[in-house]
Amino acid sequence: MKIAILIASDAGAKTAGLIRQELKEEITVFSVVEREECMPVASIGEFTRAHFGDYDAFVFIGAMGICVRAIAPCVASKYADPAVVNIDATGRFVVSVLSGHVGGANELTRRLAQVLGGEAVITTQSDATGLWALDLLAEKYDWKAEHCRPMNELIAAFVNNRPVALWLDIRDKGTDELESSRPGHVDVYYRFEEIETEKYDLIIAVTPRIIECGTAILYYRPAVLHLGLGCRKQCSPEGVTEDVCRRLQEQGLSPLSVKTVATIELKKDEPLVNALAHRLHADVRIYTAEELNETDVPNPSEKVREVTGVAGVAEAAALTSAGNTCLLLEKQKAAVTPGNDFTFAVALDRETERSGFIEIVGAGPGDPELVSVRGKRLLEKADLILYAGSLVPIELTYYAKPGATVRSSASMTLEEQFELMKQFYDRGLFIVRLHTGDPCIYGAIQEQMAFFDRYRMRYRITPGISSFLAAAAALRSQFTIPEKVQSIILTRGEGRTPMPEKEKLHLLARSQSTMCIFLSASIAEEVQRELLECYPPDTPVAACYHLTWKDEKIFRGELRNLAAIMRENNLTLTTMIVVGEAIGNREGLSKLYSGHFTHLFRKGKDEEEMINDR
Repeated sequence: MKIAILIASDAGAKTAGLIRQELKEEITVFSVVEREECMPVASIGEFTRAHFGDYDAFVFIGAMGICVRAIAPCVASKYADPAVVNIDATGRFVVSVLSGHVGGANELTRRLAQVLGGEAVITTQSDATGLWALDLLAEKYDWKAEHCRPMNELIAAFVNNRPVALWLDIRDKGTDELESSRPGHVDVYYRFEEIETEKYDLIIAVTPRIIECGTAILYYRPAVLHLGLGCRKQCSPEGVTEDVCRRLQEQGLSPLSVKTVATIELKKDEPLVNALAHRLHADVRIYTAEELNETDVPNPSEKVREVTGVAGVAEAAALTSAGNTCLLLEKQKAAVTPGNDFTFAVALDRETERSGFIEIVGAGPGDPELVSVRGKRLLEKADLILYAGSLVPIELTYYAKPGATVRSSASMTLEEQFELMKQFYDRGLFIVRLHTGDPCIYGAIQEQMAFFDRYRMRYRITPGISSFLAAAAALRSQFTIPEKVQSIILTRGEGRTPMPEKEKLHLLARSQSTMCIFLSASIAEEVQRELLECYPPDTPVAACYHLTWKDEKIFRGELRNLAAIMRENNLTLTTMIVVGEAIGNREGLSKLYSGHFTHLFRKGKDEEEMINDR
């Protein structure tokens, strides 16, 4: 943002300096009194009137009356006015004055209040009541808004708690957030046919579809449609873009939701391709004949194959771009002017289909509060939670919503796990596969992903906090020490599962890095023997049992005593072994710190003493 800050006092100058220091924006400070690092102005009111359209935001520091009198002659429209914020001279109250939503004053107010440690004062009803800002949702989630009635009328119905239906026809980040933050007067639907429209004053619809309905609809158009295009050589674009938009609308699809215009490499220089993409604000995607031939089309044409080498350019391009196997709109033939024949087809982006979906979630090391915010949110919306038995605390499943199915995979074979997940997936439901720690570290997810890929099931991975990070926290250790240890090795000893020859413990130990050894408590003697080939016998070790669980235990010692520590404390399961000089190390700080990080210490005698101590 380009921000003008106007001040009238010394206290205001100090506040302005802090804002300029913390905000990474283009900021100019103006003052009626000549001050260092300020631009002088004769009058705050005159400056505001002369430059009201030159800045994205005005921040007045001082009395509210000065702010109001300065902007009063300039106010025109919330769609054109800049953001205006007023801050009292002490920085205690930060008030959003003008263009709260569209202009961004509300967001700027929150940022400034955080910087100053003050209180944000926002009077916009949706913000004050914790409701969605309907006029900002499109920009926030990269949608396009479309409505037949004035937006203010629709917002009024929403903020006044009139009955509202939320139709989520696709699934993306925005729909997930709306679903999880739904106000009490909003009912969620996934199929329009299920909405009793007469019960509602407003329908909020996130969809590429056009619906005939007597109830007011506020559409949000996500970019989820992929339009495949085929045409004669040098097909004129004149009138074609208008014709395509009209045909889409007749088929109940909004042109605002077109994400890509896709075609074959043979047509990449056709004027129609770029003209249509420009009109629809869409990206162009070009595919080779070989790429398109990997897709079966419902309406193949031998004539098209003779010319292009592909059975159907429009349909194959749409499906390939969308990553889908079904078309929303099969091949449409048209010619706006004689000799300018073209075809197009439309497919829905497969990643946004509201169908079955699997989320592989990292549960963290054990403490239910160490699951990620996203992981918790996914657990709360899952229809099926399949969790890794005794490795994952049962408390994590308590996040499940009423009616969700929660099952342990401990007693299941892989085939039984797949069968259960596929049952829910085929019903279009949402599944969370909950793994301990982070799924990528000894998480046994490879076989599952191979199964999902084989059956073209959609899935995603949400990372989790690994137990090696929990070990560092429990040991109050930095596992990398400047100039001493700069690598962390995550590995395991060789038990029933063979280790690759080049990854034997005694070979990895040559670096004397910080080593975190998983799944090896039962072979502690062998681990100790191999490590002692390279680490000194007095190297610090720690045996970390059930990290972050309620019964967590930490046993420290030296490497020469590792096997005895494990044996005497009956540590045979769920224990991580950590070895290395970095455990508990508080010495040997790099010279780097003394030259570049002295601002971390209090200046004066304390600073001198700390530097000398090094």
